[in-house]
Order: sequence, then structure tokens, then C-alpha cells
Amino acid sequence: MSDLLNRRLALLGERANLSLLEQCLHGIERECLRVTDSGRLALTPHPEALGSALTNEQITTDYSESLLEFITPALADPADTLSSLDRIHRFVYSKLGDEFLWSPSMPCPLPAEEEIPIAYYGTSNIGRLKYVYRQGLALRYGKTMQCIAGIHYNFSLPEKLWPLLRQAEAADVSDRDFQSLAYIALIRNFRRYSWLLMYLFGASPALDAGFLRGRPHQLEQLDPDTLYLPYATSLRMSDLGYQSNAQAGLTPCYNDLASYTDSLRKAVATPYAPYVEVGTHRNGEWVQLNTNILQIENEYYSNIRPKRVTYTGERPIQALMARGIQYVEVRCLDINPFLPLGIDVTESRFLDAFLLYCGLNESPLFESSECGNATDNFLTVVKEGRKPGLQLQRQGQSVDMQAWAIELLEQIAPLASLLDQSHGGAAHRQALDAQLAKVRDPSLTPSAQVLAAMAEHQESFAQFSLRQSKAHAELFRAEPLPAQEQAAFEASARESLAQQAELEQNEVGDFDVFVGSYQASILAISN
Repeated sequence: MSDLLNRRLALLGERANLSLLEQCLHGIERECLRVTDSGRLALTPHPEALGSALTNEQITTDYSESLLEFITPALADPADTLSSLDRIHRFVYSKLGDEFLWSPSMPCPLPAEEEIPIAYYGTSNIGRLKYVYRQGLALRYGKTMQCIAGIHYNFSLPEKLWPLLRQAEAADVSDRDFQSLAYIALIRNFRRYSWLLMYLFGASPALDAGFLRGRPHQLEQLDPDTLYLPYATSLRMSDLGYQSNAQAGLTPCYNDLASYTDSLRKAVATPYAPYVEVGTHRNGEWVQLNTNILQIENEYYSNIRPKRVTYTGERPIQALMARGIQYVEVRCLDINPFLPLGIDVTESRFLDAFLLYCGLNESPLFESSECGNATDNFLTVVKEGRKPGLQLQRQGQSVDMQAWAIELLEQIAPLASLLDQSHGGAAHRQALDAQLAKVRDPSLTPSAQVLAAMAEHQESFAQFSLRQSKAHAELFRAEPLPAQEQAAFEASARESLAQQAELEQNEVGDFDVFVGSYQASILAISN
């Protein structure tokens, strides 16, 4: 263990500071497709009974009209966060009719590209902006790719922690800058070690054969309807033969917040020839927001993002530059098709210990080849993480993945113990032990269990997924929400519809001008 980590553990372990770790915040966003009784994409509009996808804070849509997204508040205890997610699922199921929520990350058998409906947010300028942005995504990456679902885990360390560490370490920067530097350091370590999360929680070793639309690929045929890789953990996070050439040269430097925001700002302002060729309009209609490498900063696909809550009308980069980093969003987690919510409290407790380790440990700046190695290790594990004797790269040397995983878990153990000391009980240590068991026995990983379940039932990927989806639906429908909670969800759905109607009635200004000023807002940010 590094000296820095030891000193920080000792400081946080002092009685006066121990309760700080109870103030970490956790939020979850879960995406899932709506499907029909036969496991096909539901082509119905977003159910009105769920409220407005534009203004409902807990239930929205992601890329497609069929791709729901559930958003919990940020809460101190992940068990409460999961309970909030559970209530959203129960409410949604009360309004879904004969449709189901698809259980895994990789999509159901999809219709032709042109039939996949893009999410619609009404006629307000902001609603139209969201729609045009998604049209741009379809143009740039295809609609099929956008139907993949995931779990985003939002995590923050308590605000009071940073001044405490800054004083103890006599750092010559402001509290806000110290906090941002610490989160950027967490992100660097996350990039170094996130291959471990893909091994432990990857749950997409197989997919529907139609997903690749006849493109060349390196996958193997499991049955007439299923493609897979025998040792894969998360095909969702692999390249799958899709390459975003525009984003290929865009790996933001995670040395400090300024270099990160700068690289994204440039990407949003730099034209990319193939997009310029298409232009922003076809037959007088908008087809993408601009012809730059990124239309907006959120288009950058990354496994983890630094975040700050934005004010109305403010862009993510503006918020980060104005007020620093507030939390991180982990974006590489697969939905576990065996879990009704796609994630459980054991996974959450381990993630907390893992993220705390990334945030408190020494995190040197990336040397020239290290950034590339981190990416290569990640891609190796998503494609062949359960392969016996798998080797990864560490500091220019080959290292056995299993040995490195065990070593990492041993280093994370003191963080799990500290969290248990702070919260009482042994839940974090038990969560860590559950991961150690998976490292010692790959058959315990979700990816291995998916393949085992498909083999046991002689099912294709789509058949397995539909069976899981229906089992989860039965569970949620069997235990509806208490009347009072149901009424509260219904009231907030109605309120969101009223908010959207009000926005549309009071809209002033031309959409073209609105898009222009939205673009200008990023160009106006000075270095």
C-alpha cells in the first residue's frame, strides 16, 4: 500500500472523522428496453401514464422512444438508492400493460434500423434539441448501437472530506481545486483498474445474431440465433466491430480538470470532414446539431465521467469549469439479467470500496504508453476475461490477470474495513469476499452464469433474456406499491406533463436561433 493511502486511512479512521464515510452519496440510472410479449422491441410511444420524458425527473427515455431510463435521487445509503429504484420499477410495471422490461444490457431482436423509433420530447426548443441530437447519433453511429442499455453508478465523497485532506497534506491549492484534482486522480486510477469491474460484473458474453446486421465480426456462433465469445465478460463494452473514427483520436487527458474540459471543448468545436459532408440539414430539416467531432460533450463515450449538477440552461462543461467536480458517473456496468433491478446491494457495497480505493490511493499522471495499456487491458478482459492464464500489461510487464485481481482485492480490503467501521456491520467486507470467490472460480461470474443458464435450458440469447424479463415482471407485479406511493408517482407524472405543456405554450424564439446560441455557449468559454 502507498504511504499516501496509509496516511489517509489513518486520518479517516480517527474517531472524529469516521462518520464522514457515511455521507458518501449514491445515485443509479438504469436503462432498459420496453419489449412485447414475444420479446420484440415495443414500437409504441413512451407511455403517457409515466409522465413526460422531458420533465419527469425519475422516468425518462434515453436514445429510443422504447429505451426507458430510471433515475434515483442521490442518497447516503445504497440500500435506500436501490429501494428507490425498486419503487420506480413497480410503478412502471403498473402502467406497462402487456409490455415487459428487457432484462440484459444487449438488446432484444431489433427491427430494421429505420423502424427503431428515436425518443421524442415534444415541440419546445429544448425538446427539439434533444431529438435532433439523437438524429445526429443515428447518422453517426447507427440506431442499433444506441439500443444497448447499461447501469450508471453516480458516486461522491463527502464535501467535508476534501478540506480535511488538503490541510493534512498542506496542499497549496483552494479546497475546490483540491477536490477536482482528487476526483481526476480517482478517474486515472479507475482507468487503471476498471478491467477488474468488467471481470466481476460483466454480464454480456452473448448477443442476438441480428444485432451486427451482417457486419464483419470476430464473434463465434453459439446457436443459429446467438453470437458469443467463450471467455467474454462484457461484449457490450467491446468494440463489436463498431469504431467511431471521429472519436478515435479523442482520449481526454486526465491530468487535471482544465486539460479534460479543454479536450472536450475542442472536440465540440472542431469540424469532422465526413459529418461536414452530410451537413446539418436534409430537405430543410435538421439531421444533426453540428458537423463537429462531437455535437455536445455527452456524446463522448467513456467508462467514467467527472460530473457536476448543472443549472437550468447550463452545459456540463460550463458547470465543471465554473464550480469544479462534484461526483463521478461510472458508466461501464452491465445490467445483470439475474437481478430484478440489474444491480444489487452487494455490487454497490463493493463499488464503494473500489471507488474509495481509486480516490484515496496514489495516482501518478499517465506516462506515454500507460493510457493505451489501460485501454488494452480493459478490452482484453471484456473479450476474454475468463480465459485461463490470461495476461495483462502492468508497467511494461506481462502479469497474470488472476494474480493481479487478487492483489488488488487485498489492497481494497482495508477500504472495505474502514467503510464497515464507519457504517457498523460487515457488509463491505462480505461484498469483497464475494468478489474474491469470483476471481478464484470464474464459473461464479455473471458472464459465466449467463452462458451456463442458456446451455442448461437450451435457449438462445433472446429466449433466455425473455424468460428472465418475464420472471422479473411477475415479481414486480405480484407486489404493487402501497396506494399512497402509487398516488405520489401518478401525481408527479401528471405534473411533468403539465410542465412540458407549459414549456411548449410559453416557448419564444426560433429553433435555429436556439441551436445557434446553444453552440455559441461552448465556444464562448475562454481557456
